[in-house]
Amino acid sequence: MAKTKVLIVDDSALIRQMLTEMLNSDPDLEVVGTAQDPYMAREKIKALNPDVLTLDVEMPRMDGVTFLGNLMRLRPMPVVMVSTLTEQGADITLQALELGAVDFVSKPKTDIAHTLESYAEEIIAKVKMAATARVRPLDRSQVTVVQEKHSADAVIAKQSLLRTTDRILAIGASTGGTEAIKEILARLPADAPGTVITQHIPAAFSGPFAKRMNGISAMNVCEAQDGQQILPGHAYIAPGGRHLMVERNGARYICRLHDGPPVNRHRPSVDVMFRSVAQSAGANAVSVLLTGMGDDGAKGMQEMHEAGAPTIAQDEKSSVVWGMPREAVKLGCVDEVVSLLKISERIVDLFSK
Repeated sequence: MAKTKVLIVDDSALIRQMLTEMLNSDPDLEVVGTAQDPYMAREKIKALNPDVLTLDVEMPRMDGVTFLGNLMRLRPMPVVMVSTLTEQGADITLQALELGAVDFVSKPKTDIAHTLESYAEEIIAKVKMAATARVRPLDRSQVTVVQEKHSADAVIAKQSLLRTTDRILAIGASTGGTEAIKEILARLPADAPGTVITQHIPAAFSGPFAKRMNGISAMNVCEAQDGQQILPGHAYIAPGGRHLMVERNGARYICRLHDGPPVNRHRPSVDVMFRSVAQSAGANAVSVLLTGMGDDGAKGMQEMHEAGAPTIAQDEKSSVVWGMPREAVKLGCVDEVVSLLKISERIVDLFSK
């Protein structure tokens, strides 16, 4: 079996050397070249025809996001971004995911020589996964149409079919999920049921991600806080590094955050959130499992299915990585397998019945 060919693009000689050693340590990967800036990278892509690119976010002469936009428009290929764990780095990385990067790894802010090695397993896994991901050309003609947003205290029309306060929408995602979640939130109406979302994401990224989603959604989207009441027309995104659970408190649902150990190697975990929704809301919820690597969320979806909640999995064709949805399908707990662009419509139909 041929090795996956990797090209490393980073202005730091130390990072290039360390990434080369890490990736070459895996028998299935081969670093075929490195480049210190996008101009050199452009020539090496032509000469070496790599399968995967690792791309630094911040570089001289041309930043990584500008280069990525050009690359995805002219020669789409799997790209894993290497970013800093800062709010600015998070925002730039989220832009890169919008442009078509498959995933990202976070670069330590200090003592890179000693701490980057602890990221070796994650970097290797994500590069190998990227080689199998579905990459689509960048289409700048696609414009997301956002419905009018209600203010937080807006009164939703009584004739609305989705105005009920005792329904919960639960969405889980991993690799490719930031864009999949965006597509769903952009199409849900302002009076959609209270929505809880777990996306595998670092702590520094979840706040900026929630802000970006609030800007494109008719719903009010925020990073979840412990004890926060779950209201219709609002979406709550799990903070990176903390599990998000739904708890019933009398006639209300509230968000509960927990610092327990990772589940399926993740905190937040989709399984943890789905399980809590199954126990708190039962058949009054809808479960949606989106693109992602691994199996987090499959067993939790099974519990929601057994509790009577309708379950939806994103289909393979529209997924960047069809791992988590596939595992749920294998368990036999998925009611519908739906293309990403039709999931919001199905959610509305289910809650309208």
